[in-house]
Order: sequence, then structure tokens, then C-alpha cells
Amino acid sequence: MGPGGIATIIAASSLAIIAVAIAYAVVRLGRLVDEAKASLKAITDETTPLLEEVTTTVTLVNGPLHSINRISKSAEDLTEKITAATGSFMDKNNMAMKAAGMLLGAAQMKKNASKPKKGTKRRSSEESE
Repeated sequence: MGPGGIATIIAASSLAIIAVAIAYAVVRLGRLVDEAKASLKAITDETTPLLEEVTTTVTLVNGPLHSINRISKSAEDLTEKITAATGSFMDKNNMAMKAAGMLLGAAQMKKNASKPKKGTKRRSSEESE
């Protein structure tokens, strides 16, 4: 056997080793694809009912939110009407509002004057005698 025969045996052995390595990689890749497929199926099977439950929950929550929206809109309309009525009353009865403000101020001053200040004691009638 000459140098050409030895080179042929080495080349054939190298090709056989490369073929075995490629076959091993293809088998491992096939197993990986099978595992990925099984995982994807499991995720899909678990996610579908979860998405249906989320859809149901969102639908159930939206009903009361629409009611709250209508109630807040009604409250907003009522507030606007009260504001308009109050503004109209204050514009028409300017002198009455000034008098009411003065009366409230006087009542507040009288109330504050009758309260003792903090840190001071009130003298009773027995202590002053």
C-alpha cells in the first residue's frame, strides 16, 4: 500500500466521522424540534382557556364601568346645573350675598371670641373672689 492508499483511507475515515457527526446533530435537532412542538402545544392548551377567562372577566368588569360612567356623567351634569344656578343667583342678588357674608363673618368672630386661647386657663367665679 502506497501513500495514495493511506491518504484514501484517511480521507474515507474523515468523511465517515463527519457523516456520523452530522447524523448525530440531525438526530439532536430532531429531538429539539419535537420538544419545542410539545412545549408549544402545552402552552397553547393552557393559554386558550386563560384567554377565554380573561375575555369573560373583562366583559364582566366593563358592565359596571359603563354604569359608573353614566352615573359620573349624571353627576357632572348636575354639578354644571348647580354651578349655573348658583352663579345666576349670585349675579342677580349681589347685595344679598354681601349681607350674608357679613353676617357669617360676624358670627364667626363672635364664635372665636368666646373660645379660650390655648395655654390660658379660664378663671372661675370662685377663684376671682
